[in-house]
Amino acid sequence: MKETAQSFFTAEEKEALKFAILNAELETSGEIRVHVENICKGDVMDRASQVFKNMEMHKTKLRNGVLFYLALKNRKFAIIGDVGINTLVPDNFWAEVKLILIEHFRNNEFVEGLIEGINLTGEQLKKHFPHQSDDVNELSDELSFGRN
Repeated sequence: MKETAQSFFTAEEKEALKFAILNAELETSGEIRVHVENICKGDVMDRASQVFKNMEMHKTKLRNGVLFYLALKNRKFAIIGDVGINTLVPDNFWAEVKLILIEHFRNNEFVEGLIEGINLTGEQLKKHFPHQSDDVNELSDELSFGRN
């Protein structure tokens, strides 16, 4: 049987990733999502942007959503930050996070790489978008999966 995006991570790994997201979002109004699918047809940034829009991540109040997108069979990934966070992080921040993920992914450490990337993203979100008393969790913390 073919491995699907949904079965790529074990139940424990999915929980570890969800916990990392919850922890990263604890002291911020920012939102982090992870989306995994098998195949990315075309440009990975275009596909990640489409997923970002489909998940309505651009509709957060402060435009501070971040998507980690993985296409497993193509061995492609992207990190998409909304305009609110992109204007505040250092110019090379996403490139640095991407390099960390690449290093982990080369060693088949997908969960470890994602958790490190999520933690670094959470630090930036906490710095620029500290939690306010009226903050609500605007987006699900669950991993999402493509059908292919």
